[in-house]
Amino acid sequence: MNSKELISDWFRKWETGDFYNLPVTDNFKHTSPFGTINGKKAYLNLVEQNRDKFLGYQFKLHDALYGNNNACVRYTGTQGDFSLEVSEWYYMKGGLIKEIVAYYHIGEIAEDRKLSQ
Repeated sequence: MNSKELISDWFRKWETGDFYNLPVTDNFKHTSPFGTINGKKAYLNLVEQNRDKFLGYQFKLHDALYGNNNACVRYTGTQGDFSLEVSEWYYMKGGLIKEIVAYYHIGEIAEDRKLSQ
């Protein structure tokens, strides 16, 4: 499976709620603004405990770059009236996703960080 097919499978599994069968390695690592999760088991446990925050999304992919063992995708995830703009880097090994580094905003911008107009 090439990187484009693997990433398509990742999003398809999320949209159908089939998170137990995500194409990730046992030593999968996920880094986001919330921190880093190490290991497939820890990641799946976190999803299981927070189903309301992880499941039920629809994804619209805007841009993607696919390499031999990596990919970068920019997308919008929508869950009901909530939406999130995300850019993610994916790193693969042995036909599975070994690591994801996700970039997105998780809260209000502090007053001292706002731009002047």
